[in-house]
Amino acid sequence: MELRQLHYLTVMAEEENLGRAARRLFVSQPALSYALKSLETELGVKLFDRHAGGVSATAAGRDVIAEALLTVRQAERVTAAAARHTRGETGVLRVGFEASGAGELTTRARAEFARLHPGVRVAPKRYDWGQEADALRDGLTDVAFVWLPNDLTGLTYETVHTESRVVGLPTAHPLASRSGVSVLDVKDEPLLWTRRAPRQWVDWWAVNPRPDGSAPVWGPTNDNVEEMLEQVAQGSAICFAPESMARYYARPDLSWVPLTDVEPLRVVLAWADGADTALVRGFARVVRELASEA
Repeated sequence: MELRQLHYLTVMAEEENLGRAARRLFVSQPALSYALKSLETELGVKLFDRHAGGVSATAAGRDVIAEALLTVRQAERVTAAAARHTRGETGVLRVGFEASGAGELTTRARAEFARLHPGVRVAPKRYDWGQEADALRDGLTDVAFVWLPNDLTGLTYETVHTESRVVGLPTAHPLASRSGVSVLDVKDEPLLWTRRAPRQWVDWWAVNPRPDGSAPVWGPTNDNVEEMLEQVAQGSAICFAPESMARYYARPDLSWVPLTDVEPLRVVLAWADGADTALVRGFARVVRELASEA
């Protein structure tokens, strides 16, 4: 018994005519008659009575056809389930980012992707300073918003977001009420930094060297955004950050002031080379469309 034969049965039962059923199934009528006879022989029962107007299911045929219909429908569900995976409509997508990621684009992209793919669970994965690229190479996340500069070896990527940088100050700082400051205005302030990120990453964020050739005054280190903000709030040092952190990490004891003379942060969407699954491609498509609207 083959699934094809069961499908033939359901169509013959609907059409009650071998000629119409054969045309619908794109087979010849003799081939359909032969398939029916073979199945009746295999099952040992007569499934249809033939008459001048066509065919009618026997009592045995009606029972067999009812079960055949359930089997055919279940087979269609199996095929549909596989197709959903092929199209990237089911599973888990791990989306990496650090701190505020790509600002609102990060949150909007996850929400829009989840709306378009209700069978997929979108799992946000937050990483500390400069670690999201390594997470992609290590297979810990599927796709990530990566802050530049970063080592993109082994990754496929495209730029999706750019934003200005700000300086984080305690609210009592003399510059906290300014509408903007130069990096040279804060060149004598201790600057928070981290040992967890590559030196190129640290120097870029610190604007090292400064436009006048001076080096930053290195302040305390930190391992994550929470530690950084706590030290800024208590007056230990200042920090440089993307503009979106002023919204995502608003605190009553912190002030965020635009830096007027430093290059902006660029963010790429990246995934490991060869790991562009249907889910990753679908997420990249959503991010691309949202970024083009900005």
